[in-house]
Amino acid sequence: MLPVERLDAILARAQALQDEMNGELPPERFVALSKEYAEIDPLATAVRAYRGALGESEDLAALVAGEDAEMAELAGLELEDVRAKLPDMETALEVLLLPKDSADELNVIVEVRAGTGGDEAALFAGNLFRMYTRYADLQGWKSDIITQSEGEMGGFKEVVMAIRGKGVFARLKFESGVHRVQRVPETESSGRIHTSAATVAVLPEPEDVDIKIDEKDLRVDVFRASGPGGQSVNTTDSAVRIIHLPTGITVSQQDEKSQHKNRAKAMLVMRARLFEAERQRVDDERAADRKSQVGSGDRSERIRTYNFPQGRVTDHRINVTLHKLEKILAGDGLDEMLEALIREDQVQRLAAVD
Repeated sequence: MLPVERLDAILARAQALQDEMNGELPPERFVALSKEYAEIDPLATAVRAYRGALGESEDLAALVAGEDAEMAELAGLELEDVRAKLPDMETALEVLLLPKDSADELNVIVEVRAGTGGDEAALFAGNLFRMYTRYADLQGWKSDIITQSEGEMGGFKEVVMAIRGKGVFARLKFESGVHRVQRVPETESSGRIHTSAATVAVLPEPEDVDIKIDEKDLRVDVFRASGPGGQSVNTTDSAVRIIHLPTGITVSQQDEKSQHKNRAKAMLVMRARLFEAERQRVDDERAADRKSQVGSGDRSERIRTYNFPQGRVTDHRINVTLHKLEKILAGDGLDEMLEALIREDQVQRLAAVD
């Protein structure tokens, strides 16, 4: 049963926000209220719709019990329709009432690294990179490469990118883990299927208020950037390596010719990694909560297999297989898999509440 007091509080807060925004406010106060209202309005709308359906159900039930037989018959048919909708409306409202991940609306840093499999793993890392950038384009998000290390035969040994837009982390947070590919490499003359892997890490990009880094906790090294084979690609010490001394987290950046730009990019990744490390620490302290999540988010966890001979993609956490490999890797089929993961997460969290 939905908590009546909480539903009342939601409607009251939505109305209070609307009333205050209609008055004279400083710009920063109006922005803060608008942000809160944008978050609560879908919930308030769902509450009003649910209560409207409950009220309609009661009115129709009264007509069914009335003395007018013809009206009772018509009302009975309508009552069946209304009551059939109520469970789905209640479930949708319960999902909206679930505690939200505070990072859901944040932008993300996506790190894709080739794992076992040599050149084939690098090529697969390139496939994943294109899948995420194409998906970002389809969502109207913006993606930018922060750093990249290309494979000898194509693809990437490592590529790190920023993806920015509305609700990015909420959509992509279940992508962290080991992605495995099974296919016949172009260099394989005997037609044998090889298995390779790439690791994906999706890190929420913290806002300034989310994390504070003390400069004395950082060691910054500068060095000359080098390309494939170790040859120098710059005549100045423009490459930057930043080490967070308390945790040992290290970030290197050398893609830009400017030391300042490299440092700014390295700090962007450093902030994301430290923020994620803190989130992981909190999650580890909530062992019970961890069980109610889709996967652990552990980068070593094998989460998905892309089988080219069979044209299928299987997510091992939820046992879902889609025979849409080309569409998924092209980005336009990824949403179906993400929706299945989000639904399963909601089901598990609702079960934990019960």
